[in-house]
Amino acid sequence: MNFKSNLSIDPIGKLLGLRYKSHPWHGIDIGEKAPTTITAYIEMVPSDTVKYELDKKTGYLRIDRPQKYSSILPALYGFLPQTFCGNNVAEMSRKSLNRDEIVGDSDPLDICVLTEKEIFHGDIIVHARPIGGFRMIDGSEADDKIIAVLENDAVYGKYKDISDCPEAVIDRLKHYFLTYKDMPGAGEARRCEIPNIYGETEAMDVISRSMDDYKRYVKELLFKEG
Repeated sequence: MNFKSNLSIDPIGKLLGLRYKSHPWHGIDIGEKAPTTITAYIEMVPSDTVKYELDKKTGYLRIDRPQKYSSILPALYGFLPQTFCGNNVAEMSRKSLNRDEIVGDSDPLDICVLTEKEIFHGDIIVHARPIGGFRMIDGSEADDKIIAVLENDAVYGKYKDISDCPEAVIDRLKHYFLTYKDMPGAGEARRCEIPNIYGETEAMDVISRSMDDYKRYVKELLFKEG
């Protein structure tokens, strides 16, 4: 199956990135071999006690909120540069779940990277291989989480598909994503659900769709009327 994107982006942004620090979302390339091998920007690591999130305007990490509960991030967490969860990504969830109300969350595609190495800080890029993903729905928004392994990792590098992962690893990841937005004293929690888990082939399809969504998103920004 061919997952290559059919759209192209003007290279001016890449040239500017040679002189100035690249914006993690827009200025870093996802990789020539995407979606088979991808470059991921890591915002958070398991030792973080606050939630860091990219500030989309500046390209710097900002503190989103403290981790009020004791749940620990079980992997490196970030997003895929030059991706966007728009209509193409949401279409997969709509068809899979037969729910016409689902839309994309208008964010870059999230990713968890499994590694046996202890990484002490975020704001880094890593090379990884997707092995599957969680079809996560946040309210009525598609909020997929790609699961990947660090390239050449001594332990996880041999995994080819999410079915190769120990069940305990998948359970920890699911528990984190279903609870990390809960805030003490905030009343009813937001309704997040993971109705199914998909393997490597579908993960690569999601990534390719998010790459196309991003290119359409950029074109709309550049050429919108007014």
